[in-house]
Amino acid sequence: MWRLYGAAWHGGPSSRAELWRLYGAAAMSGAEWLREEAAVAAASGPERPLGSSDVSPDEGLVEDLPIIDEKAVEQLTEGLISHYLPDLQRSKSALHELTQNQLVLLETLEQEITKLKECNYILDINALFSEAKHYHNKLVNIRNEMMMLHEKTSKLKKRALKLQQKRQKEELEQEQQREKELEREKQLTAKPARRT
Repeated sequence: MWRLYGAAWHGGPSSRAELWRLYGAAAMSGAEWLREEAAVAAASGPERPLGSSDVSPDEGLVEDLPIIDEKAVEQLTEGLISHYLPDLQRSKSALHELTQNQLVLLETLEQEITKLKECNYILDINALFSEAKHYHNKLVNIRNEMMMLHEKTSKLKKRALKLQQKRQKEELEQEQQREKELEREKQLTAKPARRT
């Protein structure tokens, strides 16, 4: 049947009436088609190319249209559907399965991306901890230096206090020595004797 249509479209028949005749032949049973072909061949005579004196190919088109059997059209439709429907249903189920697999894959990818982000956060946290440890060590060193400086300043204060006390003591001793010397000088100065 489809070969008839193919012939009609690829240079087979020369008019629309011929095309409709072929279409009607597809809708008819085999015996009816043979009778129709014989009647058309007898009526038209030998085939000849169309010339300028021939009638228009569209002339008498309505009379040439065969009566199309609805049942045959329905059967052709059902046959076409039954031929392609299983493949289309298989394709539909395969596409559905593919879509589901893609959704699962996308969800898995999102989970993996989340894990990678968490790993990056962990690396950042590790970097922060190592940096915190570094600064903690610096603070411990500064604290130790401050304690050493405090000890040194305490020793210096004690030493300065001792020196101050020693200096005060020396100054006091010098003052006392000076007073003793003044006292002795006074005693050594001659006193006029009293006459009795």
